[in-house]
Amino acid sequence: KLAILKKKNNSTKDGRNLRNMTQRRDPSPRMNRHAIDVTYDSLYHFSLGTTTHDLPAMFGDVKFVCVGGSPRRMKSFIKHIAAELSMEDAKSEYPNICAGTDRFVMYKTGPVLSVSHGMGVPSTGIMLNELIKLLHHAQCTDVTIIRIGTSGGIGLAPGTVVITKQAVDATFLPKFEQVILGKTVVRNTDLDQSLAEELLQCSKELNQFETVIGNTMCTLDFYEGQARLDGAFCSYTEKDKQDYLKKANEAGVCNIEMESSVFAAMCKLSGLREKKISLVKISLMKPCAV
Repeated sequence: KLAILKKKNNSTKDGRNLRNMTQRRDPSPRMNRHAIDVTYDSLYHFSLGTTTHDLPAMFGDVKFVCVGGSPRRMKSFIKHIAAELSMEDAKSEYPNICAGTDRFVMYKTGPVLSVSHGMGVPSTGIMLNELIKLLHHAQCTDVTIIRIGTSGGIGLAPGTVVITKQAVDATFLPKFEQVILGKTVVRNTDLDQSLAEELLQCSKELNQFETVIGNTMCTLDFYEGQARLDGAFCSYTEKDKQDYLKKANEAGVCNIEMESSVFAAMCKLSGLREKKISLVKISLMKPCAV
């Protein structure tokens, strides 16, 4: 990921066209006309708005958006990226652009935007709705969005990095379901495969950690939904757990978390080039209390 950012940042400095590495993509081909054909659009959970802030001036140069659950982690990330891209400012505290709210945090350095999304599908979906509108109002193009975070691994050693090929549900199907006006709407959860291969190649060149491409299961719960035994309730046995995780592994699932399906579906719907990267923190096939 860092290697890709470095390459594209150098292209910007050299004046070369960024489209040699990404297609031109305006994150708005299916934008809700009710939201954009208005005098004022409030990005409520970011504490930003189209008339209260000059969004093109603030965000018009954004080419990469990296999102993750933890506010503290996303601030650490922007500091790290700034150093890697030689954009760090010793005097900069990287102020939180969303300081007017306590829902999410947002930091920026050069063409990179770092945003927290909280935990789980609902919180992530809210953030993505407003992020996609923000990129549209800021007139951004050629945007790549990457979700980074931790996960529980299946058949992988802790420390392994998983680049998601597809986000699947708890029945191992590549879909995201949402009830809209009382009707179930099913959306595709495929992720950008060319970007996955770019990231895998970068990992091979770095040769610092094991990296695999595989499917990521998105659940609606941290405990029973992920076959854990340490929640307040548990309706199955250790054998049931192992049988389920074995089936998941056989279906191509490498890891489990709680945001990938909505991330994949919404980015695909908007036209954003997207990828999800997870660090395997623990092996779910072994006893754990994390």
